[in-house]
Amino acid sequence: MAQKSNTKASNVPASKSARNQPKPAYTLERASLLCPNGKLAAALERTVALEPVDFNGIRDATEEMIGNHAKALSTLNERALEIHLQRIVGSFVGSACAAGEFYSNKVSDAKNLTSRLSNDSRDEDREPIYGLESKAQRARQFAAELGMQAYALLAAAQGAVDAFAAVIGSDWRPFQQNQPADRDVTRMAAQAELDAFENR
Repeated sequence: MAQKSNTKASNVPASKSARNQPKPAYTLERASLLCPNGKLAAALERTVALEPVDFNGIRDATEEMIGNHAKALSTLNERALEIHLQRIVGSFVGSACAAGEFYSNKVSDAKNLTSRLSNDSRDEDREPIYGLESKAQRARQFAAELGMQAYALLAAAQGAVDAFAAVIGSDWRPFQQNQPADRDVTRMAAQAELDAFENR
């Protein structure tokens, strides 16, 4: 008689498995990888005719704003101020990372649509998809606009990180909670300790 295969692992939904995977931390380095740099932003500005982004101006204004905010909270002790600013800077960095991720996704969409248009143009036996050219152009325009927005938010994140270093005197680090696996181990240890009370 054939043995039943163990299908328990295969029955776990992929979405649930993905949720258990730790998300990459939002850091300034990650934001810099996801968002356009100065050279790319200049190319987008020139090619798609977009308004320029004053990176240095945004960075300096954000740094000054957070510095003034820290001065206004002079009643806080050093540790409380550090925790408070850590959260504020985290929101700036997280916003830049999220904008960079969205921008990257839309660049992929624009490339896919443009590639489809190119393939359809080479295939003489097929009718071109109606409206695809304008759709691809809109996708490229939208991706470029998102790129400039992400670049601006990267400038703000850089200013926030610089302000944290100036006020606190140390580099900003993202706050990371214990991963689910750590909590599972803690619960197992706690249960083992409780079980010990039952041994008589």
